[in-house]
Amino acid sequence: MATGKQQRLQFDYHGAKNLIDGKLVESETGRRYDSINPADGSVLGSVPEGSEADINAAVDAAERAQPAWAALSVSEKGAYLRRLAAALRDHSEALLEIEVRDTGNTIAEMGKDVENGASQLEYYAGLGYELKGSTIPATTQNLHMTVREPYGVVGKIVPFNHPLMFATAKIAAPLMAGNTVVVKPAEQSPLSACYLAELCADIFPPGVVNFVTGFGGEAGDALVRHPRVKRIGFIGSVETGKLIQRRAAEVAVKHISLELGGKNPMIVFPDADLEKATTAAMNGMNFGWQGQSCGSTSRLFLHADIHDKVLADLVAKVRARQIADPMDPEARVGPINNKAQYEKVQWFCKTTLEEGGKLETGGRRPDGFPEGGYWWEPTIFSGMRPDMTLAQNEVFGPVLAVFKWTDLEETLRIANSLEYGLSGSVWTQDITKALTTARRIDSGYIWINGVGTHFPAVPFGGKKNSGIGNEESFGDLLSYTEEKAINIIL
Repeated sequence: MATGKQQRLQFDYHGAKNLIDGKLVESETGRRYDSINPADGSVLGSVPEGSEADINAAVDAAERAQPAWAALSVSEKGAYLRRLAAALRDHSEALLEIEVRDTGNTIAEMGKDVENGASQLEYYAGLGYELKGSTIPATTQNLHMTVREPYGVVGKIVPFNHPLMFATAKIAAPLMAGNTVVVKPAEQSPLSACYLAELCADIFPPGVVNFVTGFGGEAGDALVRHPRVKRIGFIGSVETGKLIQRRAAEVAVKHISLELGGKNPMIVFPDADLEKATTAAMNGMNFGWQGQSCGSTSRLFLHADIHDKVLADLVAKVRARQIADPMDPEARVGPINNKAQYEKVQWFCKTTLEEGGKLETGGRRPDGFPEGGYWWEPTIFSGMRPDMTLAQNEVFGPVLAVFKWTDLEETLRIANSLEYGLSGSVWTQDITKALTTARRIDSGYIWINGVGTHFPAVPFGGKKNSGIGNEESFGDLLSYTEEKAINIIL
């Protein structure tokens, strides 16, 4: 992964700082808050509790830096992104350690996150020359053309499930388009972003990249409502996405992209490769980070002809996953990220039992782990009905809902009946059936005989209340520009 010998900053978990105008600083209020180790509930470190004043200072710095940044050539901006990608690889071990301890995600699964972030930086660095305008034959005697210009200052708000990867990958497109950026890291897992901020302080000109830690209600809201931040990208829950739209609209007309929640269907036909489909049903739940992924295939539809066999094999595979300290390379399940999410998972399990769901495995706290930690066994419920609470709502946790089906029309109606439309998966060896079903699932990202994987340059985004806009693609780069028309009258 690394480009050379591994490096490590003298990073102080309890003295992490914000990055504003090229300087590592405390909050203007002097307040700090603790980041909790989800494995045992202990205090892992602390970060500044950013305020509106900190956000204002970061936006001011970004505004001052933006003209000079935008004036750099494509190759010059790309070189900065590649330097950050190289630094990520050179510090990958230190970053991975912080990320695993702060999130509870297993080290075996999270090892890919540093590389994914670096790869996204390099991908967008190579796309800069494609930010082209066009000529339009509106008249024969004049010249009509368009150019693309950056918005100015972009606000990015990232979630707790992959805080480092999202903090790195999601600044690539706006920077390459000529914007400067203010990042509000996840309040539940902020430490890796503070380490990243120290790397950025040594790489980028002051003000180009700024990090302000803090809570959504103060720092996040101040960024959303800042009248001179006209472009915002957010990854998180549907309810928070709606709130961001409302709050932003109160102060200005803004371009907001949202990558929100999912309750994603995986439909398995009788002719599918059942061994691969069973493994995929487990992998699609992302138990390595306790199902805390908007793309998890958390509704599994098994045809009646294969339901019992696949369910039994799936339960056996899930029970075989090792629950252990997330720093253990053999761990395949770690703790849930935070107390609020832990209590939410418990509530969903209790409610599903009360509503008649059949608990196949899990649904309890495993023995032998620290009482202060947020440990929960991977959970599977069968006998699901579409009116059940678990069938209708995203848990964002390690709870899989299994349905038995016979009628495809009814199954598609149920699959498409929710407010979510992020991803979906179809399993069959009949290509006509596969494509027909994939087209009819009302979601933005579909796998056929696959789950989970994101592919380079393939746009990822949701339909319905799962979001607006796509990421990880050329379209994302374009979305951080405004198109201007120029007419030359000859």
